[in-house]
Amino acid sequence: MRNNIFRQAFFACCLCGGMALQAQAPHPERIYLSGTGVDDTRTWEFFCSEGQNSGKWKPIEVPSCWELQGFGNYTYGRFYTIKGAKPSEETGTYRYQFKAPKWKEGERVKLFFDGVMTDAEVKINGQSAGDIHQGAFYRFSYDITGLLKPGKKNTLEVKVAKESADKSVNAAERRADWWLYGGIYRPVWLEVLPAVSVDHYVLDAQADGTFRASLRMSADASGYEWTVSMRGLKDGKPLLTADGKEQLTFRISGAGTEQQVEGAWANVKTWSTEAPNLYVAHMELKDPAGKVVQTREERVGFRTVEFFPQDGLYLNGTRLVVKGVNRHSFSVDGGRTTSADMSRQDALLIKEMNMNAVRSHYPPDEHFLDMCDSLGLVYIDELSGWHGHYDTKIGAKLIKEMVERDVNHPSIVIWSNGNEGGWNVNNDGEFAKHDPFQKRHVIHPWADFNDLDTHHYPAYLTGVGRFTNGYKVFMPTEFMHAMYDQGGGAGLRDFWDRWCTNPLFAGGFIWVFSDEAPKRTDKGGILDSDGSNAPDGIVGPRREKEGSFYAIRAQWSPIQLKPLMITPHFDGSFFLTNEYTYTNLKECRMTYSVLACPTPLQGGGASVVLASGDVQLPSLNPGETGKARFALPDAFREGDVLKLEAFDKDGHSMCTWTYPIHFAKPYFERHLASTPMTLQAVRPAEAVKEDNAFTLRSEQVSVTFDAATGMITRVLSGDKEIPFKDGPVAVGMKMRFEAAESYVRRAADGAVFCAKYKGGVDSIVWRLTDQGLLYMDAILLNRASGGGGFDDAFMDTKVYNLGLTFSYPEAQCTGMKWMGRGPYRVWKNRIPGTNYDIWHKDYNNTVTGESYENLVYPEFKGFHANMYWATLESDTTPFTVYSRNDGIFYRIFTPAEAGRKKKIMPAFPEGDISFLLDIPAIWSFKPIEQQGPNSQPGNIRIKSGDEGLHLNLMFDFRK
Repeated sequence: MRNNIFRQAFFACCLCGGMALQAQAPHPERIYLSGTGVDDTRTWEFFCSEGQNSGKWKPIEVPSCWELQGFGNYTYGRFYTIKGAKPSEETGTYRYQFKAPKWKEGERVKLFFDGVMTDAEVKINGQSAGDIHQGAFYRFSYDITGLLKPGKKNTLEVKVAKESADKSVNAAERRADWWLYGGIYRPVWLEVLPAVSVDHYVLDAQADGTFRASLRMSADASGYEWTVSMRGLKDGKPLLTADGKEQLTFRISGAGTEQQVEGAWANVKTWSTEAPNLYVAHMELKDPAGKVVQTREERVGFRTVEFFPQDGLYLNGTRLVVKGVNRHSFSVDGGRTTSADMSRQDALLIKEMNMNAVRSHYPPDEHFLDMCDSLGLVYIDELSGWHGHYDTKIGAKLIKEMVERDVNHPSIVIWSNGNEGGWNVNNDGEFAKHDPFQKRHVIHPWADFNDLDTHHYPAYLTGVGRFTNGYKVFMPTEFMHAMYDQGGGAGLRDFWDRWCTNPLFAGGFIWVFSDEAPKRTDKGGILDSDGSNAPDGIVGPRREKEGSFYAIRAQWSPIQLKPLMITPHFDGSFFLTNEYTYTNLKECRMTYSVLACPTPLQGGGASVVLASGDVQLPSLNPGETGKARFALPDAFREGDVLKLEAFDKDGHSMCTWTYPIHFAKPYFERHLASTPMTLQAVRPAEAVKEDNAFTLRSEQVSVTFDAATGMITRVLSGDKEIPFKDGPVAVGMKMRFEAAESYVRRAADGAVFCAKYKGGVDSIVWRLTDQGLLYMDAILLNRASGGGGFDDAFMDTKVYNLGLTFSYPEAQCTGMKWMGRGPYRVWKNRIPGTNYDIWHKDYNNTVTGESYENLVYPEFKGFHANMYWATLESDTTPFTVYSRNDGIFYRIFTPAEAGRKKKIMPAFPEGDISFLLDIPAIWSFKPIEQQGPNSQPGNIRIKSGDEGLHLNLMFDFRK
């Protein structure tokens, strides 16, 4: 048996954070023959027919996917797109000896499998347990009473075929956009059942306390009695019935095996996405003599789910807008085999992103549904099918297995019959047969079906007949594709704000939660996402948080702040909107902190909290906007950043916002003024003009410009050369250096080189102070100065990158420390989720979704927003640059493209280090022109008399 250290560590973390959550409902009736997950396994015997470690009986851990145990061959489900490729078709035979439990006469022993890929032939002591089961994601069972030797050793043998003998099963499950695995990948157990028992029950607990149950009895139960009592999951307090009793009692009448009963509970606390109140239903079956013959417990949430055409999805009478994500059952070490602790981790991460809904392409592990119940995540439970579907007979059987396993989870609000064409319309009616009371709505994801339009990857304008001028409830079950560093959170708020203007909008599901890169036991343990097929995650394969994680968290925060800028008139008040579904903001909490962010001129260091306190939140119902406020502390204007953090009613942080207290120029001047300059006399800086160069030289720093191009050719700090050069080069415009109009001279405050240009740049004034600080004042796109005289100097529309760029050898960089938004790089449409502070990161060359051998987040290279200053760290040639105007994007090197034919990222400027006033957006499955307004390229219009655009910096190259 193996145990995962992570399980204990993460559980301890949950306890410390006040989140001691029950990962899985208890199942004392189960006698496990396997372990329960990837962190808890048992060793069986195994024989693999082909591939790794084939042809010999060897030990294997169960549950597991056998590829991850070093057997067989790996196949990705889109193998059919490669000419001549075939799936791996090995079979695996399992053997396990166990001591059978003893049972009384008339009792039965059933053998359960929670998931086997794909065809499973089961034998007990060499005899068949029943028909071969086909379908990988479903619970199935056999009555093996007559095959067992009670109290003695018995042999279980399971022959598993990865490829099904049924073509429709392969079409639904194994011709799909996911990894194909083989094996007994979910738990196996026995249950001993009395001769007369409740073999299956459906519980329906409505928001008004109405309680109904459907019981399937194993035999004639006339005269038997079934009782139900309820206690709170958290407090253990009993719930009373409508007539004041502690239990409901039902007498079984008639010889039929199907029984339906009804009662009512009083003063129930309802289950919702924001208050997932759960009860434990304790159920007992008593024989006519009053003896308890069977006991079961089930977690129950009282809630009412309704769907109304041309209206919406309602939970407890309130229209629900889901903020969802698609998720596969996946672990690096187990493939499809996960654990209760992994389900807990995933559910907590999903809630941390302020989501309230999840969908998958097949029924998940039951412990993930347990976590959805516990945390308040609604779930779309889907029959497997990705472009292909099960035939009618097998599909009906598997729908029964799926719904019977999952029907009692309060988190499930919709059933899904396959995905993207993988539905068999003949089976749409099968779901209601096994969901007799709620008859939850059935959808066909990506289709406009059953009055619910689930259109995948809609454009911003969505399309004629759909959202734009459609009249169906709209809920895209996939959008915002997050492949590599794409759009998991890019432009999300554009889409969301537009969609929320329509009362028929019911929410949507981002694709997808996690990169799927399993460990390749056949390739030395590398992680493999099969190129561009499976690196689609908002988080990495080991749940590393990518930039999209924080972007989504900010844009889906249930508290949304109206645009705010700290000006001299700021009095501590600001507007916000309540985007909860049920919660009044008076139940939440917000704090403020005032941060001082010193510059490297002052010795650097981390930010320091000068003052902190509570923000007074208004009493706002969902959908309302109001004013929050806090009393400005005496030290407020001495600080540099205002930090606001909101907490939900349970004390969990939901979002952090930051705002600079001072604009870039006053911030710089204030900190520069408080910086002790060198007191001893220094030689005044000088300006030198030579035939081929202009040079500015102080006692500590020397900067040389090429006389023909105006570009920096050499920077010396003492006797050390700083390899910052080959610029400025225009980005997003054209400029031509006018040598004849340019000059150098000595000024009162230093030495000056004035570079004149035609085109997109009017002039750049370089000034080297006597202390060795290099100032750059660039005037861009000033038509009054003749900037428009150079043909095609810049474009008025479709501006992607705009600014100036330089070169610096990447090999000499060791890291970066900066003040501005961070710590993640940004795109024009993915700035939310980054915050103002002093940040640091070591150099890394991570390719998002690919660098699994050395995956480091945040990624180092790329665009960084709202730079105030940045120190490029180097063992030999460091320097710092300061911004003296606002809104500058700092580009540091060019991220490597992921290994695929089609480029993911838009073009970066040439050179290595850029200072930009505009940057491009990242596409999100759809091209940029189909995204929202904040994803579109910039446009510029400079008119006569305008001051033009400025790009003002200061460089400190001193030792």
